[in-house]
Amino acid sequence: MRGWATSMDKRRQTQPRSAAGARALGRAAALCVIVAMAFSASASDAQDKAGAGKGLIASRAAIGEPAKEPLVSAIAARLEQGKDRARLTFEATAEISATAFPVVGPDRVVVDLPEVAFRIDPDIGRSIGLRTNHPRPGGGQDGDGLVKSYRFGLFAPGRSRIVIDLARPAKITRAASDSKLENARLVIELEQTDAASFAAEAAKHTAALSPAAGQPAAAAQPRAGGKPVIVIDPGHGGVDVGAAGAHGEQEKTIVFDFARTLKAKLEEIGRFHIVLTRTEDVFMALDDRVRVARQHDAALFLSIHADTLGEPSVQGATIYTVSSRASDAEAAKIAEKENFADQAAGLEHKDDASDVGDILLDLTRRETRAYSRLFAQTLIERWKTAGNLNKNPSRSAGFVVLKAHDVPSVLLELGYLSSQRDLSRLTSPEWRERAAEATAQAIEGFFSLRDRQAEPPSRAVASSARPQ
Repeated sequence: MRGWATSMDKRRQTQPRSAAGARALGRAAALCVIVAMAFSASASDAQDKAGAGKGLIASRAAIGEPAKEPLVSAIAARLEQGKDRARLTFEATAEISATAFPVVGPDRVVVDLPEVAFRIDPDIGRSIGLRTNHPRPGGGQDGDGLVKSYRFGLFAPGRSRIVIDLARPAKITRAASDSKLENARLVIELEQTDAASFAAEAAKHTAALSPAAGQPAAAAQPRAGGKPVIVIDPGHGGVDVGAAGAHGEQEKTIVFDFARTLKAKLEEIGRFHIVLTRTEDVFMALDDRVRVARQHDAALFLSIHADTLGEPSVQGATIYTVSSRASDAEAAKIAEKENFADQAAGLEHKDDASDVGDILLDLTRRETRAYSRLFAQTLIERWKTAGNLNKNPSRSAGFVVLKAHDVPSVLLELGYLSSQRDLSRLTSPEWRERAAEATAQAIEGFFSLRDRQAEPPSRAVASSARPQ
């Protein structure tokens, strides 16, 4: 017998996902085993549901269409502002059509564009402060300014986005190209307004916030050749840069390079089918990342991140699993920052709509989390050979991207860009190769252990896991 998870894989292949009755009968047959697994955690199969993320899966990144060079480039940016007014100008190689709208929670102005190549220092609008007078290139002046920061990048295939963080509510008085000048310029002008007017205007544009609006979800994808599907999720992307190092290093680039290296290592093994949630520098919503795993019938979901802290002495990799209550204060802060990714890209905040009230679903969620903890422990053991684990490497918190109830999911925080030691590792190709190799070995070891075991995870492993 190959174990509970193998039998569940077979049942899932013969049961339509939409037939609630058939699913209930299938799960009922394994209910006793599920209950045992819900309170234990040792080694077993990562069973899960599948998917191609809506919108981006249908994009060129997913279907293999070669990237096309944008027709327009932005080559410089400048912010001029006072206490109640601000003017953000992008110099471009051609006129750019723009659609601007406000977003609450926190207060931002979003400017949607056709795809633009931003040939500008991505840090130019980061943490510019609230200064007026004495303008400097890219942003900031001394005093009490209206704009706190701004960012830009690819939001979805064929679409770019500028996100402006506000110190106070502001109305958009202009968002258009200036055709009177010799060189094309996109000009965004803001003027302070009251909170009620800002919120009312933002409510009119809620429907425009999704990067995949109007696009149908792709159909579920079968496992390739019966191989377990591993979904690797390089965090952030596009307009969402993530954390930044002291010299302009960007989390989105570091984790993408690591994800591609890990993909190559796993493909060399030949045992798995590997899917990346993004294959280019493009934004992807957190829910869409989870959807990729479920619609591809993923056996494991691994999200790759890095971070910064105010304490440069803190270093080393940390492995996170999901829990309703954070294991510690630092884990809670990290989860809060990562869960802000959608809002950083200009999406509206959404309350957690986790499924509740279904006892079978709840039992499935518990045993899935047991497998997640098991893989996290396996990953920690392998990363000990890389020699750069955090002093507290096993943590948990409410990460949105780990909340698939039927996909074992782990978030690997490679290290801290605020630590000089970690930063030198994270930007080293040699270190990347070693760390990716250790991660690939952990994944292979996890599945080898799963295939050998005929019993659910042991109580010994469950007792060592953090309370959920």
